[in-house]
Amino acid sequence: QKVTRSESSQAKKSQHAEEAIFYMNCRAAYLTVLKSSLENIKSKEQLSLVLQQAGRNPSQKTVNKYWTSQTSTLNFDDFCTILKKEKPATKTELLEAFGKIDTDNTGYILHDELCRILTTRGEKMTRDEVSAITKQADFNCSGKLDYNKFCDLYITTSERCCKTAREKLEVDSRLRQQQFGSQAETSTEGIIVSKPSPRVSRKTDHKLAPTKGDSRTPSRPSSAQSCKASISTTISMGASSNRNTKLIEPDTIKEWQCAQSKGCFYLEEDGEIISHKYKLHLPQRSTVCITIKPLNVRQVEGKSCHWLSVDTALYILKENETQENLQLVSFTEQQNKEMFGWKGELGSGIYWLLPFTTGCRLKKVKPQITGEAKLVYRGEDGELTLTKEFRAALLDIFETIDLDGNGLLSLEEYNFFELRTSGEKCDEEAWAVCKENFDMRKNELTRQGFMDLNLMEANDREGDPSDLWVTLLSLGYNKALEMTEACPFVIDIYAEKCKPRIKAIYLEAGSWQLNRAICKSVVNKGEAKVMDGCENIIIYTYKVGRRITSVIENKSEKKVIVHVNNEQSKNCLSNRGLTVFAVEVAPKSMMVSQHVMPLNEQEEWLYNCVHSLL
Repeated sequence: QKVTRSESSQAKKSQHAEEAIFYMNCRAAYLTVLKSSLENIKSKEQLSLVLQQAGRNPSQKTVNKYWTSQTSTLNFDDFCTILKKEKPATKTELLEAFGKIDTDNTGYILHDELCRILTTRGEKMTRDEVSAITKQADFNCSGKLDYNKFCDLYITTSERCCKTAREKLEVDSRLRQQQFGSQAETSTEGIIVSKPSPRVSRKTDHKLAPTKGDSRTPSRPSSAQSCKASISTTISMGASSNRNTKLIEPDTIKEWQCAQSKGCFYLEEDGEIISHKYKLHLPQRSTVCITIKPLNVRQVEGKSCHWLSVDTALYILKENETQENLQLVSFTEQQNKEMFGWKGELGSGIYWLLPFTTGCRLKKVKPQITGEAKLVYRGEDGELTLTKEFRAALLDIFETIDLDGNGLLSLEEYNFFELRTSGEKCDEEAWAVCKENFDMRKNELTRQGFMDLNLMEANDREGDPSDLWVTLLSLGYNKALEMTEACPFVIDIYAEKCKPRIKAIYLEAGSWQLNRAICKSVVNKGEAKVMDGCENIIIYTYKVGRRITSVIENKSEKKVIVHVNNEQSKNCLSNRGLTVFAVEVAPKSMMVSQHVMPLNEQEEWLYNCVHSLL
């Protein structure tokens, strides 16, 4: 177990380091075109230029995708999101594109042919632009373009662009520190500066007390010195062995009536998280206990279950006259190990249960997989068969999508699976066809029927696993059949005086209602600090379990930009993925500044955040 924890800790640190490098590259490219990370991209031309500085070569179609008729500006966070989606072209991809023109596979393309294609297809170039390419001696000779050499020069130029931008950032320490903070001071090594203590200590002054062996550093960074006002918040947290184990499921609850539903958080390609949303019906007023925790499906020896460390929460909202008008009742803030819960009295009626995870632990990970797991093979009889590993993964998937846990898939449950994997729903007629061909009980699909359905898909493609991989990847699996980009969970509801009913309604991204509920919960429960010198800006900070959330409230009539600096935090992981960033808050509104969790739960961590008004 110690070895496993150590490996897991090293993997997290490695991932954190890779993210730090990614954002350093983003900042380097951004500062090549703009003066500050807080300055916005104001035109298509600027967007195209800053993408080129990051080693991309965006087409007009790509630029138009992110700069629509409604776009007036894009900020640094938007730019980082775009770079995550738009990967730089590889030499293999370039050669494949040229190979479609060079059907004889000679390695060359005649200048006349190249000119014809580039001036008549796609985003048409002028003859002068094409001529500028064909005159380059590095990859042209005898009226032909050597596209292998062209690809080499393209990749080299792209890499040189990125390197030059990074070098400029490194040389100019003013840019590196004032605009973004020193990335070298992030908490990838998990260094602790406070003494072990299970107690939460809050300091309202702007200075950190020095610890033995450390020189004192101001909590307010140099970048805040030009700001109008600022406020500092410091919270010292003990290791996970000191976590609050407040019991939320006493023995008496076991005699209460219970309802249960499973669900899942799925990570989208752009980093957005979607999940199931639920309706809870209580026929009469009753004391209830509601809990949520990661679902512990089958564990394979030697493989870590990444999702078990993902934080989960549940927000309870009361439905009034309309679905649009939902009122926050409470949320799961009591903790018992990986379970979060709430106990209280609810009146009769309809409630919405909105699951939530911060994104600190469930986030995009750079794949370390070199090979690809085999999904199907042909037996001695020549028939296709599912491999043992793929069958095991399918059983886990079945366990996750069987929301009511009865061992069968209803049409509604199956349609959540279909919407996630194909974007389409199965109608009653198609379900009747399934019933004729696959094992069902009470009009619900069995585990064996689900297996046979996937085998049929493999047979339809004559053993080609491409469609099967589309399904697996959309459900959060990597090429080694590990679930790294999803987190299944289970919700339990106990009611003392009535039978509760829970039903999954949607599978979607967090709504504005969820965001509003998160902000309200932090405002209601957290510590409020008015920003020095600006009474209209209030920072709320709330600690629940192993999570700290801060919310910015702007009471003024104008939008504000708040600079957030976590440089003095230790062993911390922010959902923003940045040590220093800026948040734009609209007039008369609230928004989440960040969620923070420990990078390594086995060690102490220190949250020290400075919010500054620019």
